[in-house]
Amino acid sequence: MEEEPELPTSVLQRIASATKKTPNSKLQPKGTSAESKKRKKKKAAKKKAKQTSGAVLAAGTDNDDDGDDDNSGDGDDDDDADGATEDGVLAQQQAKKRQKVDGKGTGSNASGGGGGGGGEKTKKQRLPVGRKYTVSVALPGSIVANAQSPELRTYLAGQIARALVVFNVDEVVIFPEGERAVTSTEGVFEGAKKTNPNVFLARVLQYLEMPQYLRKAFFPMHPDLKYAGLLNPLDSPHHMRSSVEARYREGVVMKKPSSKGSFVNVGLLKEAKVDRNLQPGVRVTVEMDLERNRSAEVTKIKNYAGKVVAPTAPREQAGLYWGYQTRLASSFADVFAGSPFDGGYDVTLGTSERGERVDTFQLPTFQHLLVVFGGLNGLEASLEADETLGVSDVSTLFDSYLNTCPDQGSATIRTEEALLITMSALRPRIVAAGASS
Repeated sequence: MEEEPELPTSVLQRIASATKKTPNSKLQPKGTSAESKKRKKKKAAKKKAKQTSGAVLAAGTDNDDDGDDDNSGDGDDDDDADGATEDGVLAQQQAKKRQKVDGKGTGSNASGGGGGGGGEKTKKQRLPVGRKYTVSVALPGSIVANAQSPELRTYLAGQIARALVVFNVDEVVIFPEGERAVTSTEGVFEGAKKTNPNVFLARVLQYLEMPQYLRKAFFPMHPDLKYAGLLNPLDSPHHMRSSVEARYREGVVMKKPSSKGSFVNVGLLKEAKVDRNLQPGVRVTVEMDLERNRSAEVTKIKNYAGKVVAPTAPREQAGLYWGYQTRLASSFADVFAGSPFDGGYDVTLGTSERGERVDTFQLPTFQHLLVVFGGLNGLEASLEADETLGVSDVSTLFDSYLNTCPDQGSATIRTEEALLITMSALRPRIVAAGASS
């Protein structure tokens, strides 16, 4: 027969010490005179505890017994006191249960009155908290000009759109670096090689941000969107399926006559009727009347009901991320001057490998934050392309000039990579500073 392996000495010592600390009474030998005396004392203590519990039940109070101390004993053994205490606690709990049945408990009762406990505590419903602050990102459209094919240009735009949505960016600003200044995506297609990269990037970003059921109404066939259908979906909160019941929905006003209000396609099987007469073809945010709409499913009402609200309502009222707005800046200076917010951007951050390390950076409180990224040659090239700015050092344009990837292992970091790196580093700071503003 094979010999059983011997345990190491250290293991045996740990087993021995553990056994001493937590002895198992079932494994102890019986019959010692000291232990028999212990058992007798425990029986006497339990008998005394029962007498005490009878007195508690007769008195009908939550207090202790008539003055006998549960912890008092003959001083010979602590186990007697422990047993008496446990039985006394059990007796008190039974007394409380009987008092509650009789309507004399100290806690809440069916009528809401009673003793010192007062009325029944109601759970406070936690309401959703809105988000008042905004986060904007600015980058040059020239980053797509370096791509070698229309497919790669489109894929690059899709990467940027995904990053914007993942980090809850509310506005993206596209500025030129020497290209012809434009402020709109409208215009005639001039060929793939002559296409303005700013317009191309803006168009693809707008297309991806639009809910799928609205794209046909706002985006006719265009060569810039030839490969947009191959991109990964954003799956943003406002990109809803028809089976989802939600408080807010994006929609387009339909060309359908109505004496009062307008009909809006909100991506459901039925149209929603809103309380305002609006021009057909306009994109709107609708707050749905969920109670009436649930009854509409039962009563077969022809349309749902809702009201038009501001596009910022889902974010400010319910804390929902509701996509990003795309803005085409006419110049680098227009990135700052053309802010759509009252008072402009109160905190601006520039990104560069020549900036200060982000490790020790403290983001001040803000209402509207702007983070600006450079192109292939950095923000310095963006400053040189704009002659209207009378500064020579680009860092003077920002409240902080940050290096968000110090000690980088590559000589260059692409803009789409810098976007992910920077927003990852700033995310906890943005949440903390924005919430305290």
